[in-house]
Amino acid sequence: MTTVIEAKNIEVHFPGCDALRGVDLSVQSGTVFALLGENGAGKTTLIKILTGFLKPTAGSCTVLGMDPARDAVEIRRRIGYVSDAPPLYDWMQVGEIGWFASSFYPEGFLERYRESVHRYEIAENRKIKHLSKGQRAKIALSLALAHDPELLILDEPTSGLDPLVRREFLESMIDRVSTGRTVLLSSHQISEIERVADQIAILHEGKFQIVDSLINLHDSISKITVAVDDPLTALPALDSPAEVISEELSGRQRRFVVRNFSSEQRAELANYPGVHSVQVEHASLEDLFVACVHPRSVEKVDVQ
Repeated sequence: MTTVIEAKNIEVHFPGCDALRGVDLSVQSGTVFALLGENGAGKTTLIKILTGFLKPTAGSCTVLGMDPARDAVEIRRRIGYVSDAPPLYDWMQVGEIGWFASSFYPEGFLERYRESVHRYEIAENRKIKHLSKGQRAKIALSLALAHDPELLILDEPTSGLDPLVRREFLESMIDRVSTGRTVLLSSHQISEIERVADQIAILHEGKFQIVDSLINLHDSISKITVAVDDPLTALPALDSPAEVISEELSGRQRRFVVRNFSSEQRAELANYPGVHSVQVEHASLEDLFVACVHPRSVEKVDVQ
């Protein structure tokens, strides 16, 4: 595999806002790399930097071996991009917009575009303004893929689409990477990400909280519930390599999301004075996401 995207210490500062605060990123070819984050986390800002529409305040990055600040036009020729609200010329017909876009790309673009549109069963003589949101998303994807880009960047592409269209959209991403191409998918729809992603990066307040493969995350993240006899009981700190991502106090229960929690540590907790029981279960990607964006959510409960 080759490195398709490399970013080092990217920072973006706006007046009164630090959009990105030291982001490092490495995306390999033939993978679906997912950016997870709540609205305002900095996902779109990072994509603007990668596509050359925004210069970072600090740091550097390359896309397909090129610098977006210097080679933005060439990068845009070689990538595909779909946003949550793709800008399409409403007065054009479906066939016309493909013909118009083909003038910017090598031969074969229009033929591949038409094949894609026919596969989605959208008539070429339909006006863009008469299409549903799902059909517009399919047209945008067809335009983004017709030149067979090495890298496809999707920024919340399924927002507002019905479940069937979303599934079709995401399954096409799996087909894409099977040919060695690469997909960078930005979303806050966790169930979608879990279905297709190879690598996961969770962005919160301009910094990555977690970057790892989905397989490793499923294997290493645990949700732990410790029941104590006295709500004031102080539990021992977990030694490395265990990493506490979040903790929550609710009456006589302490809930943790922990990375690399061992059976030995479970036994140590279970035998600690004042501990009634220790329950351990695999954490879902949603559990991990919530833990990263709300690391210390403490619920105050009156105890009689």
